[in-house]
Amino acid sequence: MNPYLFIRSTMEQLIIEHVDAGNIREFISLIEKLAEYERLTPPDDRAKERLVQHGLSESPHYEAYIGRIEGIAVAYVTIFFTYSTFNARPTLFLEDIFVLEEYRNRGIGRAMFDLCRRRAQERGCGRMEWMVLTWNEHAIRFYEKCGAERLDWFVYRLEDPTF
Repeated sequence: MNPYLFIRSTMEQLIIEHVDAGNIREFISLIEKLAEYERLTPPDDRAKERLVQHGLSESPHYEAYIGRIEGIAVAYVTIFFTYSTFNARPTLFLEDIFVLEEYRNRGIGRAMFDLCRRRAQERGCGRMEWMVLTWNEHAIRFYEKCGAERLDWFVYRLEDPTF
């Protein structure tokens, strides 16, 4: 896979690059912006250290990509792969997709989502999955416009140290 993907958005050139040691701080800054948007607590210093370690290790726990317009980091996507025993193929899990508010409605989110689709195809995935906050109507409309369907599943979580 090429480290840089050049994609035209509706107004300007969007360059999507893989997160690496040279841009991981910008990636973390965008995560903090997403936390603010979702009204969540952003990663603390120890979590930021783990993001670096887990993303830049020889066997990374996740893949992440930054979208740039005129050199400015304006979007990111984070993915990882799981496995479906029912269809006996990998599944791409879309953890985060985020575009800075002032850059929305320019085709950037669609380009980042299309990157996920390409990665799923490259890995031979049988499906892609993700979660959306129930109040995020903009994201819900976006995903449904992309052909996604909402599932009737409940999401459960155990958080460390309760395992």
